[in-house]
Amino acid sequence: MSIFVVGDIQACYSGLKKLLLKVGFNPKQHKLWAVGDLIGRGPQALETIEFLMSLGDSFNTVLGNHDLHFLAVSQGIREVKGKDGFAELLQSSKKNLIIQWLREKPLAAVPEEGFFLSHAGLYPLWSEREALKLAQETSQFLKSDKWRRLLEYMYGNEEQRWTDNLSGLERHKFVIDAFTRMRFVDQKAGLNLQLKTTPKDAPPGIFPWFQHPDLRHESQLLFGHWAALEGNNPNERIHALDTGYIWGGKMTAINLKDLKTVSVKARTL
Repeated sequence: MSIFVVGDIQACYSGLKKLLLKVGFNPKQHKLWAVGDLIGRGPQALETIEFLMSLGDSFNTVLGNHDLHFLAVSQGIREVKGKDGFAELLQSSKKNLIIQWLREKPLAAVPEEGFFLSHAGLYPLWSEREALKLAQETSQFLKSDKWRRLLEYMYGNEEQRWTDNLSGLERHKFVIDAFTRMRFVDQKAGLNLQLKTTPKDAPPGIFPWFQHPDLRHESQLLFGHWAALEGNNPNERIHALDTGYIWGGKMTAINLKDLKTVSVKARTL
């Protein structure tokens, strides 16, 4: 059984369908994972979610920052903006079902033995085992009746540093930021959430999470979130799958059997 992992979809249902046709995806024979950001900015949020939900056990995803933002908007914690592309979802009779479906999704996962998947990457000071444990802790909180408190708390770009002593909402916020918003860190692995440039344009002392000297991993790492990388993998064991379809680039999927990628280009006017 082939397992495909698709990069950021961002409510581009037409692009997703083209990509799945190109890779020959068959839900009866294959499994599809996504790196998160199923929705956000794109024009076909409801179609995208309804299609992915219809795949049942043949599909799973980790959560991205846009998915979490939708949850916050759906609860009135954040105001909806036109650029979010959430209007159809919020007006849908299936809204509550979609909210519950998203809340059940993990922040990190092992789609196949030897692979680690999250939206933004692997925080350099965590082992894979520790990262999965922390992801599960925060996912459980998102499933609890206190979940709205976390959605209220998770916003903000202040620099954060991990310590094992972090607790409560502060701990959960760091976990969410590390898994869904991280790009750059400093020498002590503090998160820099404001910088969104390419690695070569980063200021001194700030570098991509995957270049931090403390990063250790045995598995192949799969992540999205960072369209500015344009799918240029940091190395042969770290795979950048956000190729910027929403920005006129490509949508990309990787086959975990042979690590080959397939892409489709966005239509340009």
